[in-house]
Amino acid sequence: MSLLASISESLQKGKAKDVKELVQQAIDEGLSPKQILDEGLLSGMSIIGNKFKNNEVYVPDVLIAARAMNAGTEILKPLLASSGVTAAGKVVLGTVKGDLHDIGKNLVRMMLEGKGLEVVDLGIDVPADKFVAAAQESNAQVIALSALLTTTMGEMKSVVEAATAAGIRDKVTIMVGGAPVTDAFCKQIGADLYAPDAASAADAAFAAIVK
Repeated sequence: MSLLASISESLQKGKAKDVKELVQQAIDEGLSPKQILDEGLLSGMSIIGNKFKNNEVYVPDVLIAARAMNAGTEILKPLLASSGVTAAGKVVLGTVKGDLHDIGKNLVRMMLEGKGLEVVDLGIDVPADKFVAAAQESNAQVIALSALLTTTMGEMKSVVEAATAAGIRDKVTIMVGGAPVTDAFCKQIGADLYAPDAASAADAAFAAIVK
């Protein structure tokens, strides 16, 4: 098995220590940081994302795979930066104002990072203007909103309105998700994308950025 395939496989099994050692070995053997990232780490995370979407693996499996990926990217980050490799795009992510749930949001962050995207995670209980300010500061292409309560879903509309008021509505793709959120609701509030799960959210965000 090639070194890159071993990195991918160890990541899928959540073996952080092995991933770290294999990534270092790949660097020592002269593989480019971008190749290690794309064909080793991101390829493994992509497989986990698809399996998660198909209910073949579950939340704990994603968490340990993401931890293994982070162990590998820690070593690669300085090398990627010095070789001028940048993220494919940027996403501002958060749970809307009034909502303190973050498990779904955190899963989405892992899946987005697993696609090679840079994520500005604003956390929970985030007001509309903070989403917009963060998108402006970071030049993000996507704002991803999470809500788990029907009572906080309306905040998503506030973010769409705030982006319009700030004059960035045509520059950002607004994506919504969370248990009570539907595609119909997404259309109703004027958002762009709805995703039913974390892996689909990452796919949709990536597609919106590289279109």
